[in-house]
Amino acid sequence: MSSLEQDFHREMVAMYEAQKAYGYNAAYFKQMLDEQGGVEAARRLLAAPKPQEGLYTLWDLDRLGDSVEAYVLRIEYEAPFNEAERAEARRRLDELGYFKVPRGE
Repeated sequence: MSSLEQDFHREMVAMYEAQKAYGYNAAYFKQMLDEQGGVEAARRLLAAPKPQEGLYTLWDLDRLGDSVEAYVLRIEYEAPFNEAERAEARRRLDELGYFKVPRGE
């Protein structure tokens, strides 16, 4: 695992812990992280035919910035993911209005 992949994995674990702090326990995601590592878990989530329920939970909590999809699109984590994976992450977030004005404003 490259140092970039290790960094991404650490970010995913920290994201999981942050989600727990505001009341969302993504136990299945944590299991994926433990078994597959952050990059592979992200790839599998993005390859699924539809988004996981967790993405909609984060949308309900107004926390899409704490989603796997948002992290995959961060410039510092571009390298581990191919264009199709990044495009799917972008599509899912766009569908939920992530790139528009925040809902609270």
